[in-house]
Amino acid sequence: MFKRIDRLQVKLPKPSQPDPASAQAVQELLGGRFGEMSTMNNYLYQSFNFRAKKKLRPFYELIASISAEEIGHVELVANTINQCLDGHIGNKSKNPDETPLREALGFGNKFNFILGGQNAVPTGADGRPWSGDYVFSSGNLVDDLLHNFYLECGARTHKMRVYEMTDNETARELTGYLLVRGGVHAVAYAKALEEITGVDMTKMLPVPDLDNSKFDYARKYEEEGSHLKLYRFSDHDYGLLDRIWKGPTPVGPPGELEVVEGVPDGAEIPDYEHIPEEFAPGFDEEQFRELSKRLKYEAGL
Repeated sequence: MFKRIDRLQVKLPKPSQPDPASAQAVQELLGGRFGEMSTMNNYLYQSFNFRAKKKLRPFYELIASISAEEIGHVELVANTINQCLDGHIGNKSKNPDETPLREALGFGNKFNFILGGQNAVPTGADGRPWSGDYVFSSGNLVDDLLHNFYLECGARTHKMRVYEMTDNETARELTGYLLVRGGVHAVAYAKALEEITGVDMTKMLPVPDLDNSKFDYARKYEEEGSHLKLYRFSDHDYGLLDRIWKGPTPVGPPGELEVVEGVPDGAEIPDYEHIPEEFAPGFDEEQFRELSKRLKYEAGL
């Protein structure tokens, strides 16, 4: 089962102005073939379908723990998109005959405004819905781990390219953080494959370049030691991760790999204002106040 915590894994800065173009690029990191929805669902289904859990416990725990982190990555990417889209393109107009959403006609990602109410949607940058065809869960442990290593490398390539597309501070904070954490996952799967097969997968690194020092928004997380940490995402379970996640790091600043109990400290989830022209969430100020009275909760009014 899963325990949910009402925090993001890392703080996201608010952009200085709405940036739908950057939001569209970041959509690929959410619902594209190598996006966070794919890493999350690949590892979730592999953990659900894992056979011989007792005999191969450390490998099961590795996939299960990383899958929990990936759920938070999906949440983080969605909030990055929302931050980039935030801002009333219709100036809070309540008159539909004023065509308050006309500006969205010029955006490539119209789905975010039609389907999502100016929010993230489960698609790639081209608007194509995320597909279960992106999930690989073969039942063969080595095959699955090798696929996961490849998946993390592909995901990294896309993050690097999105980073190079935009200087939006929110998008870069996201990609910088995920470059480091995705690097952790690539190394973790490489180490797991080495434990099973004896093949030193780190000799394949970088695939692509795992050097984060050239990315300002990634370098700071390595300086904090984030590249050394693998989180258990559990209060009591998954205590055998250190059978795999151990020794000196093969990438980033030198240090010893560390299994961390629990979860990252995290940061507050942004609270987005209502958008009358999108009918989201669908209440005016008086209705907010009336609902607040019924719930006996002031709700910041």
